[in-house]
Amino acid sequence: QVQLVESGGGSVQTGGSLRLSCVVSGGTFSSYAMGWFRQAPGSEREFVAAISQSGRLTNYASSVKGRFTIARDNAKNTVDLQMIGLKPEDTAVYSCAANRGFAVSQSSQYDYWGQGTQVTVSS
Repeated sequence: QVQLVESGGGSVQTGGSLRLSCVVSGGTFSSYAMGWFRQAPGSEREFVAAISQSGRLTNYASSVKGRFTIARDNAKNTVDLQMIGLKPEDTAVYSCAANRGFAVSQSSQYDYWGQGTQVTVSS
């Protein structure tokens, strides 16, 4: 019933930027902490960023601090991930997720997941 749909993925060159968006339907969006995760081929899924229900608290993986920004709009039921200074190592499938608890980094704590969107960064 709760659905998350990502958009905004694509292919860019090193140093480029992308903005990913995720729209949530079928639930009370403002009650969810939201997170972004990514998984590259041959790698484990890793935490990227998370934001609390109100947007007052954010968490970032050390690999993306200073380059990525997570934000939410509770009036639109959306959460975005603004990515700048992209590197080839950022290439992965990016998924958004909803957590009925807190803005944590553990993927196991998230209740709902989107299908993911591909981000490719070429050298």
